[in-house]
Amino acid sequence: MKAPDSATVPDDVAKALADAEPVPYWLADAARPEPEPPPAGDQVCDLAVVGGGYSGLWTALLAKERDPSLDVVVLEAGRVGSAASGRNGGFCAASLTHGLENGSGRWPDEMHQLERLGWDNLRAIGTTLTRYGIDAEWDPTGEMTVATREWQVPLLEREAEKAYELGWEPILLGPDAVRREVASPTYLAGLWDRDAVVMVHPAKLAFGLAAACRALGVRIHENARVTGVRSDARRLRLSGAHGSVTARRVALATGAFPPLLRRMRSFLVPVYDYAMVTEPLSPAQHDAIGWKHRQGLGDAGNQFHYYRLTADDRILWGGYDAVYHYGNGMCRDLENRPATFAALARHFFDTFPQLEGVRFTHAWGGVIDTCSRFCAFYGTAFDRRLAYAAGYTGLGVGATRFGADVMLDLLRVGLAPGEETERTRLAMVRSKPVPFPPEPIRYGVIALTRREMARADRNDGRRGLWLRALDRFGLGFDS
Repeated sequence: MKAPDSATVPDDVAKALADAEPVPYWLADAARPEPEPPPAGDQVCDLAVVGGGYSGLWTALLAKERDPSLDVVVLEAGRVGSAASGRNGGFCAASLTHGLENGSGRWPDEMHQLERLGWDNLRAIGTTLTRYGIDAEWDPTGEMTVATREWQVPLLEREAEKAYELGWEPILLGPDAVRREVASPTYLAGLWDRDAVVMVHPAKLAFGLAAACRALGVRIHENARVTGVRSDARRLRLSGAHGSVTARRVALATGAFPPLLRRMRSFLVPVYDYAMVTEPLSPAQHDAIGWKHRQGLGDAGNQFHYYRLTADDRILWGGYDAVYHYGNGMCRDLENRPATFAALARHFFDTFPQLEGVRFTHAWGGVIDTCSRFCAFYGTAFDRRLAYAAGYTGLGVGATRFGADVMLDLLRVGLAPGEETERTRLAMVRSKPVPFPPEPIRYGVIALTRREMARADRNDGRRGLWLRALDRFGLGFDS
């Protein structure tokens, strides 16, 4: 990575970033398997899954567990886990609704049920890893949200009250207690939920799920971009540069990438998120910050940071900027954003001044599939022969497994004709988010919202007229 311009970036930040490789730390792991070949010619199967990230891999795995006789094919445009599934922070959360406040505001009558389903889903992920011997560095540390401004302290107190009502037991910490957990002069309070979030190695999770799929007989093809879908008699035909796959049923799990169904496009925008990883901390550096319980961390700002320790004692530090590019713009060049990396590095050293001199080894970006309600939406097409799930907005590490089950329910895999499930009866599953407007209005609305969120952070959390209007209609934009 090219070092930021020293004329505009402090020397310590420029030095810290000078040798950072512009690649995801997780995907550089030696455990990454060799690529699978694309499909050769035309193939036929029972279930075709488009997308080789968490959503697609969970769908394939759960389909085989429901019905081992199914012939299942996964088609991945690049490499398995190479997109959001291999680039995130590795926070595997129980929440299916992007947090209590978001869920309670949208589906108050279902929140107890949604929380129970989310907890069941998180436990099932851990059970699956054990069953298939997947070493994804599963570490049940929980997550702690910290207040770094006075106006954020009451937010944590209200969040704690909601959690207690729903049966959670988070620990609310004052300034001294939170700094004993993790030593930062910026911390004023903390809310630590010890059970609802597990730390994982994102890429190893994807690699392990793919291996489990193969062990059950799933055929996985990489570098197999699907460019079209059409109905062919009683089957669906997926076409691409390497031939076609004809399937009785199809699951779309393409995340932020342009969906094959036009109807989905107004609901999704790709937002670039950025993260960095430090060199391994020395024992003295680790002692200087404490962090003995290794919990995931995030601050309570509108433009928030998320951060955690890796298994080899590096700090992953990400978030803050959430960047939308005009026209749903996506390309490899957008993954490298030096201005954002410099800002993140400054914030890192503000948070941990005792780590002066630490250098970053990797800095990267990737796209998140965002929708206006901040959590997944679902649907079907082609007379329920195709199902889709998308819009996880950064919380897909855990929720994609639940989404996979929803898609399989909608496709009636392993179900009797006409049978519904608890999942498919949910209002969250039956409803859709508010669509985004077309360009150029879309870009203007998102840019204005980001500016107003930043202004609210500067103004003690006071939300202006624009943000209050979005709140009233259940809209907004999450960092």
